[in-house]
Amino acid sequence: MERVIAAQGILSLPPTPQARTFHPLRRRFPFAAARFPSPALSAKVTNQPTHDFISKDRGVAGESQRLFLSTGLYGKQRKAPTFSASAAVPAGGAGFVEGEVEKPKLLGVEITTLKKIIPLGVMFFCILFNYTILRDTKDVLVVTAKGSSAEIIPFLKTWVNLPMAIGFMLLYTKLSNVLSKEALFYTMIFPFIAFFGAFAFLLYPLRDAIHPTALADKLLAALGPSFLGPVAILRIWSFCLFYVMAELWGSVVISVLFWGFANQITTVAEAKEFYPLFGLGANIALIFSGRTVKYFSNLRKNLGPGVDGWAVSLKGMMSIVVLLGLVISAIYWGVNKFVVNDPSLPRSNRKKKEKPKLGMNESLKVLLSSRYVRDLATLVVAYGISINLVEVTWKSKLKAQFPSPNEYSSFMGDFSTMTGIATFTMMLLGRWILRKFGWGVAAMITPTVLLLTGVAFFSLILLSEPLAPVLGSFGMTPLLAAVYVGALQNIFSKSAKYSLFDPCKEMAYIPLDEEMKVKGKAAIDVVCNPLGKSGGALIQQFMILTFGSLANSTPYLGGILLVIVLAWLGAARSLDSQFSPLAKEQLEKEKLLKEKSSVEAATKEETQDLLAEVKLSANGAAHESEAANKVATESPL
Repeated sequence: MERVIAAQGILSLPPTPQARTFHPLRRRFPFAAARFPSPALSAKVTNQPTHDFISKDRGVAGESQRLFLSTGLYGKQRKAPTFSASAAVPAGGAGFVEGEVEKPKLLGVEITTLKKIIPLGVMFFCILFNYTILRDTKDVLVVTAKGSSAEIIPFLKTWVNLPMAIGFMLLYTKLSNVLSKEALFYTMIFPFIAFFGAFAFLLYPLRDAIHPTALADKLLAALGPSFLGPVAILRIWSFCLFYVMAELWGSVVISVLFWGFANQITTVAEAKEFYPLFGLGANIALIFSGRTVKYFSNLRKNLGPGVDGWAVSLKGMMSIVVLLGLVISAIYWGVNKFVVNDPSLPRSNRKKKEKPKLGMNESLKVLLSSRYVRDLATLVVAYGISINLVEVTWKSKLKAQFPSPNEYSSFMGDFSTMTGIATFTMMLLGRWILRKFGWGVAAMITPTVLLLTGVAFFSLILLSEPLAPVLGSFGMTPLLAAVYVGALQNIFSKSAKYSLFDPCKEMAYIPLDEEMKVKGKAAIDVVCNPLGKSGGALIQQFMILTFGSLANSTPYLGGILLVIVLAWLGAARSLDSQFSPLAKEQLEKEKLLKEKSSVEAATKEETQDLLAEVKLSANGAAHESEAANKVATESPL
């Protein structure tokens, strides 16, 4: 009887069996899946005909099959009807998959996601590593060059950097209409790589031949010392070109090329999870690149007499920039070839939001119509002007303390490293500060830091003679103390900006209604961002041309900084009084919606589970009844 049941169960398989996923223990105890494998997976699939398999000792086969399929949860073997196993084996030995196959993971992250995120992370690290080297080097070149000073920076940012940036973006927009995305990426990044390599090995060694020094001397003598900055742009034009290209690396390669590519290939869920990690990785790149700048700047100590140490350092640093630029391009090529074209990977289905293109008049109307947006705009403008006023004055003192390019570059390497460490730490603390003290305190930390360090910095400059004996007891001159305080001011201001100011600014848009949120952001982009970036430079240009030099205008710059930061603090306090009630109201609405959706989801899930159990139980009972009827019908007894 037992042999007949086993044989009939195998021979009477349906031609297209129905796959079943029901198993009560798997439903109640997911960990028991390994102890209760699928019958189809437990069957040994061979290419032999069915009659060859049956011709063997079917009693032993049937017994072993029953024992295998009915293994208990704790390893005890129990007998079960053979038809329970045989009826689930698909015809032809096809395998059986229970449920959806889980995708392979590494450290809790799907492998398919890591194929995109890891290359993007390496690209971002290389881009930021290069940017730090270029940012430190551009200041060294234009500030320490013969016949130039820190006074060149305001004129350079306004009259060279801004037009070049506009022209570059217009070119990018035009090329994007005729080139593919890959061709556009290479067309944009290869000129940067070629220029930085050519500058170190060709333009810089030929600087004396290509710079119009005699013409610049004649112009300066005719115009007067107040025009030292504008004339210096002509005097060291190749250094100024390097300055502009280094600035464009940040705005074009980082903002346009990298983030455009990242947004193209990542999903929204991946972006929310991994984009914050890119910010932490940026500060790690800042730390390592700062040490690299420091290393190459100190190479001159090991060089013989008569060797241009700065030229050697420049070649070393630009070689790294070129190498990492090629690595960035290679990663981009590899991701496009092996990842983007892989149909198994999830694609981003995000659509770019259409932003209203507001003109200057429309933007001003939006700003004037809302006190909330005006306060937010004040924050943006005040930061841009404040950091510019202090930074240029500090760099003038930095040149006085470190006139050699290598010494200046070495100090900037330390400065970049400390900025990376401080920003990394503040980003970890920023979330805690927002939770513990709220939006208002977090928003006022950045202007408070700028105010305290700015007052200390300008006080050291204005009161250098009375403070000289006190500072001398600590082994410092007033100039060196001003350099250190200015460095701390820049480090803390930038770390507070990245960790607190930027998140608070973006959070302030959230409570606004949809129309004001979109139009207010567009108005700030049109009016306030350019005003904040160039406002400080325009003020310094006016002061230099009026008082003759940056040093003579220092007291007035300190007064302007004080007024702007106090206005910043007032705007932050006013915005907090409006933001906090709106944010609290929105949080309560979100909480109610979340509770409502949770109740609905729980009810729906319970209903579905109940229906599924009823259906599966009915199917199981019907299957067992059918198998029992078949046994009773086919049995010779």
